[in-house]
Amino acid sequence: MSPDKVVEAVLLASEEPLSVKTLGRLFEERMSGAAIENILSDLQEKWKDSGLQLSESAGGWRFRTSAEMKPYFDRLHAKKAPRYSRAALETLAIIAYRQPVTRGDIEEIRGVAVSAQILKAFEEREWIEVVGHREVPGRPSLYATTVRFLDDLNLKSLSDLPPLEDIGSVAS
Repeated sequence: MSPDKVVEAVLLASEEPLSVKTLGRLFEERMSGAAIENILSDLQEKWKDSGLQLSESAGGWRFRTSAEMKPYFDRLHAKKAPRYSRAALETLAIIAYRQPVTRGDIEEIRGVAVSAQILKAFEEREWIEVVGHREVPGRPSLYATTVRFLDDLNLKSLSDLPPLEDIGSVAS
């Protein structure tokens, strides 16, 4: 079986992104990372003008539908994605840009109390997690974003987040 076909099929069938290392383990004689990356590059080129795109995120490689397909999926799935309040989005942005942070840090930056429901919602979505505890009285939890957060936003790393200056111009 052609390695290209194997990698393509596995990526199409996978629910989660797959790393180059994981893809290399598909074969009896392990393929080098460079060989897998060549296959991935060829697959990106092959699929570039279709309704699917092969993209890399923090968790690895996966097929995603093209942005131009969104209106069609919206008609198919009446269920809307969760809409988050401004307070929730501000909380998530603080965690993403300042991590690791405590609930107290978030409240200090925002100037208002943070609802436990907001943090719980993002934990349930697996966008944030507790990564430790600050060594101060009460040992508050330290929150940070997850690989799932990066994958869902199609980011390779936190450095792919837009600069804070750009966000200010979008918000106004």
